[in-house]
Amino acid sequence: MARMRGVTLDAVWSPKPEFKLGSKDIDGVQTYLGSLAWRDPKLSVREYDVPEPGPGEVLIKVKACGICGSDVHMAQIKSDGYIFYPGLTGFPCILGHEFSGVVVRGGPGAKDKSTNKPFVGGEIVCAEEMLWCGSCKPCADGWPNHCERLNEIGFNVNGAFCDYIVLPDRCLWSLEPLRQRYGNEEDVFLAGSLVEPCCVAYNAVVERGGGIRPGDNVVICGGGPVGLAACAIMKRHGAARVIMSEPQPERAALARKLGADYIIDPTKTDFTEEVLRLTSGMGASLYLEATGLPTAVYPGIEGAIWEGRTLNSTVVVVARAEAKMPVTGEVLQVRRARIIGAQGHSGHGTFPRLIESMGAGMDMLPMITKKITLDEVPENIAALQTDRTNCKITCVLS
Repeated sequence: MARMRGVTLDAVWSPKPEFKLGSKDIDGVQTYLGSLAWRDPKLSVREYDVPEPGPGEVLIKVKACGICGSDVHMAQIKSDGYIFYPGLTGFPCILGHEFSGVVVRGGPGAKDKSTNKPFVGGEIVCAEEMLWCGSCKPCADGWPNHCERLNEIGFNVNGAFCDYIVLPDRCLWSLEPLRQRYGNEEDVFLAGSLVEPCCVAYNAVVERGGGIRPGDNVVICGGGPVGLAACAIMKRHGAARVIMSEPQPERAALARKLGADYIIDPTKTDFTEEVLRLTSGMGASLYLEATGLPTAVYPGIEGAIWEGRTLNSTVVVVARAEAKMPVTGEVLQVRRARIIGAQGHSGHGTFPRLIESMGAGMDMLPMITKKITLDEVPENIAALQTDRTNCKITCVLS
């Protein structure tokens, strides 16, 4: 049996007193409230058998996989010893879900959506991170991001910080449009590994947020990968002004490269005043909360909505956070504003549309600021807990 290596996170199942096992939790195995149940996480590189594809499944040779903030937060310990990440988790688990690779072979009945024919091997692909079931009520209603039987690659099923991964054909998407855009094969796979986080941004600002009309203003809070991708998507969507609020100089510079017209450092200036100054008192049609710090960020957004002259503003919350937002209902009522939650990236043609946009010239490669090997993944996940100098650190596999 062929062997491979995978970056594995393990943790101790130790539910807090207030934790109650939900209908979708499995005692000692997985939970949808990770930060209330798992403590003392540890990362290691372990050996595994190379998996075999079953019916409808595909074996993929991983070529590139990026470190996501969720990888960092699953391995990060709060003062009480529990993990930071509040969502679906099941350990031990190989981490990694932002990946691209080459199909080795398909199992019986596995088909390539781009051709509607069986996989033959050699196809270049990326994957949705959300393994929606397709048969629960949310899936049947067309909302796969809210699947009641959801599994997630690199969260509760083995992910892509490894040499090979097996996945169902339904979650794979062809990267051929990127081959036409990039002449260098490594760049194709690096760009392909960015599709998943960029689709999270696309789902947030276009699918859930409703997009904008050309000429509208957009404010993005948080210069992480999702916020940066939203800059590029909104500028391509026709935004008159894309304003990024981000204190980290390196990430602010990346935001300018990817479409931001203006940068606000909220630690040095008043956020609300700056938004209104840059928009001649109008404010914005769309605000994206991508920091995960809603108690710190939302009051400034609310102020810009209240004092600005734009009606019908949409606030999209995409970052995961346990904290409650300090919302004033009167502001939403008087200014005809709304708050929308965004989760995931699946459905509604998000992946093929994003891939086509990248293939047509929306270059996201500047987001990758460091390339590493598989052995270097654990130390870089740890480094990202305190160092925000790098944006996207990507593991490249031969």
